Order: sequence, then structure tokens, then C-alpha cells
Amino acid sequence: MFNNAGNKDQGVYREKGRFNILEEMVSPYGSDSDSGSVDLQLSNLEGSKKDPNNPDFIGKADKSANQLHVYKSTSTQTFLIPLELLEKLLRKMSYIQNLRGAQGDLEKLTFLRSLSTLSQTLPYNETTESFIHEHISQILDAIAMLIQQEPLHSLFSPVRQEVFIAITDLSYQDVNLLLGSEDRSDLFNVLIKSIIALPSIKTLNILQTVMPSGQYNTESLYRQTFQAFCEMLQCLVIQDPHLENLDRILEHMEPWLQSTKDHERERATVSMSQMLRCLSRHLNLQPPLQFQKLGNLVALMALLCGDPVEEVAQEAAEGTYYLLQITLKLKCFTNDKSRPNLKEAMKTCKEFLETYSIKQFYSNPIRIVQVFEILLSPNELTQFILTTLNGLKNLKHPRTQQSAGELLVTLVKSAETRFEKVSDIVGAICIRLPIISQPSARQQAMSIVSLFISKPKYTDVVLNHLLFHPIPFDRHLAELWRTLDVDLASTTWILWRLLRKLQKCHIVDQDKMEYIAVAATDALYEVFVGNKLRAAMYRLFPQLLMALLIQIHHSIGLTMSDITIPNGVYSRQEVNTTSTPLSFAIQATKTLLLRTACWYEFDTMEKKKGWSFLEGENFHLEGVSLLANVLLEKHDILAHKVLYLLIPLLNRGNEKHRLTSAAFFVELFQSPLAKRLPSRYTITRLKEWLHHENQQFRVLSLKGIDHLLCHHQGKEEAIKDMIPVILSSLSETNERIVLLSISILRSLLDTMDFTTLKTTIQALFPLFGDIRPNIHLLAVNLFGDSIKKVKRKDKKDIEGQILESLIPLLLHLQDENDTVTEESSRVLTICCQFLKWKLPREVYNKDPWHSNSSGIGVVCKFFEQKCRGKCNIMMQTMKYTQNRRVHLRRAAVLFIGLLAKYMDHSELRMKGTEWIEDVLRPLLHDPEPSVRIIASQALCRVQKAGVEPEPRPVVCRLRKLFNYIHN
Repeated sequence: MFNNAGNKDQGVYREKGRFNILEEMVSPYGSDSDSGSVDLQLSNLEGSKKDPNNPDFIGKADKSANQLHVYKSTSTQTFLIPLELLEKLLRKMSYIQNLRGAQGDLEKLTFLRSLSTLSQTLPYNETTESFIHEHISQILDAIAMLIQQEPLHSLFSPVRQEVFIAITDLSYQDVNLLLGSEDRSDLFNVLIKSIIALPSIKTLNILQTVMPSGQYNTESLYRQTFQAFCEMLQCLVIQDPHLENLDRILEHMEPWLQSTKDHERERATVSMSQMLRCLSRHLNLQPPLQFQKLGNLVALMALLCGDPVEEVAQEAAEGTYYLLQITLKLKCFTNDKSRPNLKEAMKTCKEFLETYSIKQFYSNPIRIVQVFEILLSPNELTQFILTTLNGLKNLKHPRTQQSAGELLVTLVKSAETRFEKVSDIVGAICIRLPIISQPSARQQAMSIVSLFISKPKYTDVVLNHLLFHPIPFDRHLAELWRTLDVDLASTTWILWRLLRKLQKCHIVDQDKMEYIAVAATDALYEVFVGNKLRAAMYRLFPQLLMALLIQIHHSIGLTMSDITIPNGVYSRQEVNTTSTPLSFAIQATKTLLLRTACWYEFDTMEKKKGWSFLEGENFHLEGVSLLANVLLEKHDILAHKVLYLLIPLLNRGNEKHRLTSAAFFVELFQSPLAKRLPSRYTITRLKEWLHHENQQFRVLSLKGIDHLLCHHQGKEEAIKDMIPVILSSLSETNERIVLLSISILRSLLDTMDFTTLKTTIQALFPLFGDIRPNIHLLAVNLFGDSIKKVKRKDKKDIEGQILESLIPLLLHLQDENDTVTEESSRVLTICCQFLKWKLPREVYNKDPWHSNSSGIGVVCKFFEQKCRGKCNIMMQTMKYTQNRRVHLRRAAVLFIGLLAKYMDHSELRMKGTEWIEDVLRPLLHDPEPSVRIIASQALCRVQKAGVEPEPRPVVCRLRKLFNYIHN
């Protein structure tokens, strides 16, 4: 069944003989110098290199007498060279090419057969050899012209056959017309096309019926022409012991072996099969071997063995059987010592050849992989893969796509780590994905990437290639990332290598972000979406989460123009300007939370605008803190894993890396597990950050200290040493630093000695005038609590500070913030109790002072009398006249006016009232009308107090009686 090539519909026969047109057609061109009568003798002039016993080279060993035209002298019985005839023919080619019909064919055939006749004398006639070499370019041009004149849609003359025979005859005499230069290679392409691209034999027969030529039977002519073509190929390969011609023939035949037209693919397969059969019988290797396409050839034959056309599959199976024989001889000849198992593999293949028939390969391409894989070198394996991938492009035959996919998967699984140029293979798959239509073949192609990436040897190679594509990845590459399917043991390794590529970009500061960082982030997102590596995502959750948060920090404010893009990545398209590095990092982080069942964390971040915080330059760390808190709240096990991960990371990477890590780290101090951490990882590190020049590190340090004090007892003694630095932080402009410092000081009150307590009270007092309500409120609160901690013996030392605080506290009773008002009232009471004063009940009246002048008069008189000679409450009050808040400014002005009424008038007259008036006059132009009115009233009171004597006190009768008795 496999050798009956001549019985096929396409007419692939191995019949001998050529069509002869008038035996006497050569006579008119006989040489004028021939002395005897010149007869056209017919003889079998096989070259010295031909094997007459060769049954494979069909039609050459036993040519009949009417096959070769040779001039022979009857008188001398020696061969005469028709050089004059050939020269005339060469000169007349421009004339011949314009001839049509029988006369034109006669001229062309005469030239070609004369060329064949001439080739027979080359071994023993130097003149002929010299002539051939001198006219080789003319001969090439003539043959090219003849073959180009032959129509590709029909076959009505034996010109093609005679061209193939002439080239074959010359090749036997080592005259190469087809290989070695560009013009010869072009001629070879034209020759192959002239026979392979002909219509099917069925179509040719129809054409003969429609357009009868009258001279030839089209089917017979086609068979003989095709057989002449096959013999030409066989001649080319057996004449070359280095197999360089085989390499070049395959290069020219490969497109036809993959043709989408069945009859073209069949012709190419039959010719290759016959050539391999002949070569397997007559392989005579000599170094150096030039055949570099063994992997390509095996892949092509394997694909053809699974061809949907039965005749093609049969011929390919036969050719593959002979190719295995050739491969064994090649490997024995090369003796590759770098492969210690090759000898055993060759033994196995020899046993296969002895045991099994050609049918083993028919419609069973997987068997080919199993047999050839052990023989192919790493480079040849790569060739096999790349060639097979071309089979995935065959849109006309889904079966070919399926067969190619199966071949790929089988080979990669079998060869494992013996491949070279894996990046080329992956690149070829990526290029072909858009045109692979069959779902199963598409999945098989992508599974090749999964197989390669799962091998540690190739993981980085595959990742590097996949990452250097335009981002966001197109739908085909995104599908490849999402469908990565590897065994459980490899999932963590793959995700870890991808993660490391991202982490390495966070080590040092750079002017522009590396492209690999953005690409790796987008790849992580696609992997998360695919959810194929879910087990690894759980295992590497701490590393993934922190790397993505750090990437978000690095990406804030960047666009794609701020990325260092390698050359060649965007060769065919513009950089995507709608996406940003930040958007890739945010979507990857969100997907990580969802895929690891952190739904509560995701929802909380959504509700509390955590994602907006993360995206902000000034609020990024707040977003990190929010996520850390909610993770600790809901998934404490994951949070604890992050805690242990962060310990070595805090001093690594650039500043943004360390800041993000530190922000997450300090929030986890709220966990009970943090108490187990050695102090060198907590207290010592917080001390370092407290002195850091970066304000954000100082904030994180204070936050960490606050968490330790609030959630872990026994840390106070270790933190006491930091109190001086914390107190100095109260003067910072950063509100967060001040608030955290106040909170820490509150936690440390019980551990403070009097000196520290006194320093704390002094440091808090300036904050009474702070316009930020939170700072003012907490400062007042801590001030009051600090006073309570003062022991009786130390009260005298801080009395002056307490007196200084009275007026600020009193004025803040008029604050528009009710919380501040209440806290000021509470602390004012504490201060007066400390001084052993009993406040009048009017102090606690919540009505505005300007609507309750009698009540505020009592308060004013009380404080003037209590503070006289102890502190200057007028000066304290005057400081608040410039306060930006209307309520405080109005209260201060009103208090000044009433205070002047109850002051020592003699003192006022002595000092003058100008220093008070100078403060009040600008307030007559205050933008607030109520302030202007009260300032005017206060100014009148001050002026009046400066000129009037102090009112004499009214003494009751009982007091007078007591004074009288006493005297």
C-alpha cells in the first residue's frame, strides 16, 4: 500500500522513458566539421558514479535505448561533442523563446537534449568541461527562461521533463545548476513551483478534454515529468556526502510540505519520501556534515503522518521510516559524546526498525515523537518545536492543528530539560496564538508554555520573554497568563520568581521606573484573575501583598512616559497612555485580596476610601495602615505572617520600600504576637526612626510606640528614655506627630518623676493657643491629668505654671467647639482645686459673655483679686485679642474691659493705660461687628479706669463692729 505511488489519483508514478519528438530533429544542427555521417545514436551512458543495480533510483539504472541522444562517429566509434550545436542553440535562445506551438517545443527540446548529451562526455573530455563552465550562466538563464514560459495551469509539452532530466544528467557529472548561489536558488524555486503548483491530475485531464493538444496524453506526461523531478532531487542528495544539498532542498520544499492545497502537499510529500528512501540506501557520509535541519524535517514528516489526506499520510509514514534509518546513521557518524545515553537510544531505535513496519508511523505522529526524541539534539528539538508550531496555523485542516498540538505536548513532556532557545519557542507560540482557531490546539499550545515555565531551568527564561510585551497585555497573552497550569509543586516557584522580578525593582532609587516592574505587576494581575496558582497565592500572600503595596507607592504620580521601556517592546504600536503604573498595581492588589478570600478587607477599603488613600502621595501610608488594621482584625493569621516577613524587610530597599513596610509593621504591634518580638526589632528600631530626618518615619515611630504602650503592658520602662525626644516633638508643625506625642505622654504619666512631669506640663502649655482643635483638646486634657499626678510636696514648684494657664482655660470656655468648652471647664476646675480656689458658679454658665455682662463681671472680679500680685492676667488676656477665631477674640476684648474696672486704679494711673489702649484701638476696625462694638466699650472702660479713683469697698456693719472691738 505504501509503495504503490503510481496508482494515486494525482498520477504520481515512477514510469521510465521520455517523450521523443521526431528522432531526426537534431540532424539539422549537426556540426559542419564532422567528417563522417552523423547518426543519432541511442546509448545508455551512465556516469561513473551511477549504480546500475540501484533499484531505488528509478529510471536511471536501466534507461532504454531511446532515452539519450548522443552523437557518435561511425568511422571512429568515439563520442563527438556537439559544441557548435549547443553554441548555436544558446545564441538562438532569444529567438526560440518567441516561438510557439510544435516548432517552439522542438527547438526547446533540442537544446535540452543536446545539453543532456553533452553532459555524458564530461568525465573524459576537458573541452566539454571547459565549455560548460564558460557558459554556465547562459545555460542557467536559458533553463530559467524555458521553465518560466511553461504555464502553471496546464501541462501540454515535455519541456519540464527534459529540464529535470538535463539538470539530473549534469548533476551526475558534478555540475550544479540549482544550489550554491542566489540565482541558482531562485531557479530551484521556480522549478519546484513549476511541478508542485500544477493543477491536480483530475483538473489536467479536464483541461486536455477542453483544450486537446493532440500530441501527448496529459496523464502520462504528468507522471513522467513528476518522476523526472523526483529523480532530480534524488540525484542532488546522493551526490552530496556532506548532506548540504539535503539541507537546501528541505528549505525550498518546506512551504510545499505545509501547503493548504491537498494535491500540492501530496506531491511534495511523495517527492520527499522517494528522496529519503533513496538516500537511506545510498548514504555515504563524509565530514564535515552540513545538514542542520534534522529537527525541521522530522517535525514536517510527523505532521504529514497525521494528514487528513490518506495518501499524504501513507507517503509520509514511508518517508519517516527511511528518515529514522538516516538519522541513526547520522548519529553514529557524529558520535555525540556529550550525550551519554545516545548509544542506548540508538540501540532501541535499531530494535524498533527490526521489529516494526512502516505502518507504525501511519496516522500515529505521537509514535514519531517517542522514537525520534531520544535521537534529536537540543537544537534539533527546538527546530522540531518551531516547525510544529507552524502546523497550528493551518486553518483549513483542524486535524492538522490538533496533531501539531499533540506533538508539541508529547515532545516537551518527553524531552523535559534538553531544549535550547526556549525563549524562541515561547516567542513563536505568542506570535501564533492569535491565528490558532481550534480550542483544543490553542490550549495545547499554551500548555507548552506551562510545561516550560514549570521547569526551574526555564522559568526565568519564559518569564523574561513573556514580560517583554506591550502592556496591558493583549487578550491572547493575557489568556496565556491566566491559563498557566502547572503541578502544585511548581506553582509557588513560578509565582516566587515573578514576585522576585518585581521586588528587585524596589531596591534602589532610579530616575525612571523599570519596565519589568510594571509588566510583572500586570502579569501578577492576570495570574490572579486566572486563579490557577491559588495555592501559591495563599502561601506567598505576605510577600505578594507587600510587594504590591510598595509598587503602588512607587507608582504614585507616574505615567507610562515615566517608565524605562526597552527597545523593541512597542515596535508595532504606540505606548498605551490611558493606563498608568498605578492602575496596574491597584488592580493587582484588589484581585489578590479577592482571590485569597479577603472580602471583608476589600469591602472595608472600599467603604473607608482606602484605595483613594493608597493612591495619594500624602495619604498612601494611611491607606497601608487601614489595610493592616483590617487584616489584623479579620485574618490575624495572615497578618502574623506579614509581621514575621517584615522584620528583615524594614532595612532593605529604597526609602519608599522601607516606609511602606514600616507603616504596615507598626500597625501589627497591636497584635498580641508583637509582644514576643525581641526589643531589637521593636524598641530599638522605633528609637532609630524617632531621630530620622524624614518626618514620615517619625510619625511611624510614634505610632508604633503608642501601639506598644496601649496593647502591651511592661513596655513603659523601655520607652521612658525616649520622653525627651517625644516632648520636643510637641513643637512639630505636623499635627499627626503632635497628637501621637500627646497620646504617648498620657500613657507614660504614671512612670514620670516630678522633673519629667513638670517638663511635660511646661511643654503642653504652648499648645493651649493652637488653632487645631484636636491638638488643643488633647493638650488641655493631658495638662489637667498631669496636674493630678503632682504630689503635695511638689505643688509649690508648678504653681506659677498653673496660674499662667488660668486665663487661656477661662477664655476657651467661650470656644465654639462644645468639646473644647467642656474640657476647658474640667481642667480649669482642676487647676483651681490645685490652688484651693472655689470658682464662682457663674464660671460654669454656658451663655455667651457678651449677653451676660453681670455674670462675667463676677468671674472677672474673682480672678483679678485671686491673681493680683501673682501673675499678670491682663497681659495673658491681651495675647488672645489677635486670635483668628472670633469667639476667643471677642471674649478677650470683653474680659479686658471688665478687668480694667476691677484692677488697682492707682497702678493704672501710674503705668498709664496707653499699653492697653494700643491693643484695643486696632480692634475698632475688626471685620466682625460684635468685636468692634465690644472693643469700643472696653476702650471706654479702660480710659475711664485710668482717670477715676478706685471705688472704696462697702463694708458691712458687722465687719465695722469687729474692727472696732479689735481696735
